[in-house]
Amino acid sequence: MPRLTRRTVLKTATTACAAPFVWRLHAHAAPSETILHAGFGADGMAWSDINALTASQHVQLVAVAEVDEARVAKVKDKFPQCRIYTDYRELLDKEKNLDAVNVSTPDHMHAPIALRAMNRGLHVYVQKPLTHTVHEARRLTEVAAAKKLVTQMGIQVHSARPHKLIVQLIQDGVIGRVKEVHSWSGKSWGDKAPKPQRTDPVPAGFHWDLWLGVARERPFIKGYYHPGQWRKRLDFGTGTFGDMGCHILDPVFGALGVTHPQLIRSELPGPNDYNWSLDVQVKYVFPGTKYTTDPVTLTWYNGSVRPPQEIVQTIGSHPLDSQGSIIVGTEGVLYSPYNSGRDPILIGDKFRDFRMPAVKSDNHYLQWVEAIRGHGQPSTPFRYSGPLTEMVLLGCLATRFPQTDLKWDAATLRFTNHDQANAFVRKDYRRGFEAEGL
Repeated sequence: MPRLTRRTVLKTATTACAAPFVWRLHAHAAPSETILHAGFGADGMAWSDINALTASQHVQLVAVAEVDEARVAKVKDKFPQCRIYTDYRELLDKEKNLDAVNVSTPDHMHAPIALRAMNRGLHVYVQKPLTHTVHEARRLTEVAAAKKLVTQMGIQVHSARPHKLIVQLIQDGVIGRVKEVHSWSGKSWGDKAPKPQRTDPVPAGFHWDLWLGVARERPFIKGYYHPGQWRKRLDFGTGTFGDMGCHILDPVFGALGVTHPQLIRSELPGPNDYNWSLDVQVKYVFPGTKYTTDPVTLTWYNGSVRPPQEIVQTIGSHPLDSQGSIIVGTEGVLYSPYNSGRDPILIGDKFRDFRMPAVKSDNHYLQWVEAIRGHGQPSTPFRYSGPLTEMVLLGCLATRFPQTDLKWDAATLRFTNHDQANAFVRKDYRRGFEAEGL
């Protein structure tokens, strides 16, 4: 009889996730079961993710890959036994006993690292946006399904009460069928200026070539890319829309039951040759679902742009938050200030005595950990967060072609009326950093 190892138990648990009650009855993992985990990135959001995941007694951080040696001090201090790498490929080649990883790097490296880990059969937690291109999101979704991996995208507020309430209220028909949605963020992760024409010395301990990863080679410019400024740059981030859209549009996407848009249209000037634009206004048209009219529209705004006054007036005396959504139904309006900790607001006297459902928040990180152990399901697996990311990134892509109706065919991953736009659905990878399957 084959020896039952810790890794065998965990792999068996993964396939049992589709039937969690059967798993619990027959073979659930012992409480002492330990998940051997590696992190990609060591500071910023990566540090936050590592701490949140290792809050579980069942997660042991054994390795981290970080291209900037100046950003690993906190990991070394808190996890002295953790092995530190600079190259994600070396970590995945050498750490033979891993069970799971989190990918918390700049956006352009999410898919290459995650897919390499998934091809090894590792469970993955990937920060939003899931990927840098629409094609990458589709591939990660397909591979996760084929390999039956436990996956989660890092949109932590998905598991908070306000977001859960939005979904339940809409799907319970409290405001009737949804006709239109207007969502916005006041953030402006973009840049109108051209790229500086200079080259700066690479700091000691910063592995610039590894930071570039799949992106084409270019000179290092101090403060222009790293840390944090990469969000603004076309080759590395996805601007405000790609980042905050995955958060703010998440409950809308989940509640409406939509999948792929039929048409996307951007209204404002798009990015320059290097950077995402500061102000964005993009409209999607979706086929109707049982929760919406047919069609249903969703309009996104960021930067200084906001919904039109006639939409803002629907929320009455409530102040317009810096981020949020106004969801207009056939029988009422739901207003949701984003991440305020407050419940969404039902507008109108008819809702004066309405009692909100008893919905509780849960821990988005530990939900994924427990799903790996065979207990329950993650709430943003790639079969959900992959299509969500595709939708958001299609909006980012549309900003490159302002005042143009882009007609999308999800089955073929192509725009049927715009060959130039199709060039941005996927991208090429630098030699030596190609990701198998992308």
